[in-house]
Amino acid sequence: MARELDLKRECQRTKPDFVVYAPGSVDGSSGDTGNEHFLVFDGPDGSLMVVWTQSTFEGRSDQRIVFSRSADGGTTWAAPRTLAGKGADPKTGKGMCSWGFPLVSKKGRIYVVYSRHVGVNDLWSHTTGLMAGIYSDDAGKTWSEEQTIPMPRSKWDNPDASVPSNWIVWQKPARLSEGKHFAGFTRWVSPKVRPPAPLKVWWAEASVVEFLRFENLDEHPEPSCLVVRYFMSDDQALQVGLVGHPKVSVVQEPSVVPLPDGRLFCVMRTTTGSPWCSVSDDAGKTWRAPEPLRYRDGGPVLRHPCSPCPIYATGEGQYVLLFHNHDGHFGPWDPTQTSYHRRPIYVVRGEFRKGAHQPVWFSGPRFLMDNDGVPLGPLTMGMGRTDLAMYASMTFHDGEPVLWYPERKFFLLGKKLPTAWLGEMEVPAR
Repeated sequence: MARELDLKRECQRTKPDFVVYAPGSVDGSSGDTGNEHFLVFDGPDGSLMVVWTQSTFEGRSDQRIVFSRSADGGTTWAAPRTLAGKGADPKTGKGMCSWGFPLVSKKGRIYVVYSRHVGVNDLWSHTTGLMAGIYSDDAGKTWSEEQTIPMPRSKWDNPDASVPSNWIVWQKPARLSEGKHFAGFTRWVSPKVRPPAPLKVWWAEASVVEFLRFENLDEHPEPSCLVVRYFMSDDQALQVGLVGHPKVSVVQEPSVVPLPDGRLFCVMRTTTGSPWCSVSDDAGKTWRAPEPLRYRDGGPVLRHPCSPCPIYATGEGQYVLLFHNHDGHFGPWDPTQTSYHRRPIYVVRGEFRKGAHQPVWFSGPRFLMDNDGVPLGPLTMGMGRTDLAMYASMTFHDGEPVLWYPERKFFLLGKKLPTAWLGEMEVPAR
């Protein structure tokens, strides 16, 4: 009973408005103490739906894709169902599934696409995998059999074609590019082709940002027949040099929003102590060289370590961005200690500025939430998590934005971001 009361208290540290999922244990015995990559979306039947990656702890062989649904706007949720990754080999991880993301066709078919591990590690088991997918034509009641989606090889991949790519799509694709589902993705560089890792920390592994678009999804093909077009591949991929080691690119987790003039704006995490950004003039086919993200043209950079920093559109030319408001030096921690410094969460409001070099300008930061750094999760896995990393998503309820976020990669929660509250944050005029 004491443990149950502890969980209830811990669940409220960030003062959520919605509780989507709370694990059944703290020690991992319930097999559900890892919850992340939390993508809530509007279902074709008017409900809210969600897919996320669940496990005992991130990267373990029981990592799987789960699905749930809410018929009352997010107040209550059905028990999650495993869609993919059940029964993976505990020794090799073969069959584990990670980083699923949803796509909904115009006629209401729901595709869920994810990474399937084949038992061969190039970098990490939860990043090395084939692209696979399933679909539902009845609002998630039943699902098709899994099929593999062809994925072309890259110069950044292992030269051995039997070793899958290292890739993650971390945000929901949206109809951003000529009416088609579009997203950025991280491609981790195979250790077989990257320069020697200069630092013995995970984030110093080389990575680049590319983009993809689902061309024929509205025609309802089988997953294996989905046509995926890739942009900014190979040498065109967006790169940002690791501090002190400019030949090693470390740029990850792009989030993309539309601009009122038809262009696209992308924000990415880096190891430079700041997010970086880029702009596309042609529906995401090409992008200009990345630059540090500033509050305004000529202004200071936003401070942020190597941690998710998603940007979301909240209206025409209106945006919010979530970040930590420090460069990784936080309390006793330094930028290499990503398990500890990924908190608290601040928000800035963004507005489109016509004619500006950086087309989105931002207000000053405003504190949103924190968890006080209290660890949660199975300590036997190495540590309890303290991070408040924004592997998040956004939906709207009665026109108001709702942020859906994993808390310590343990709880799955939702928080309202009232328009009036956001409106108090002033963005500099030109």
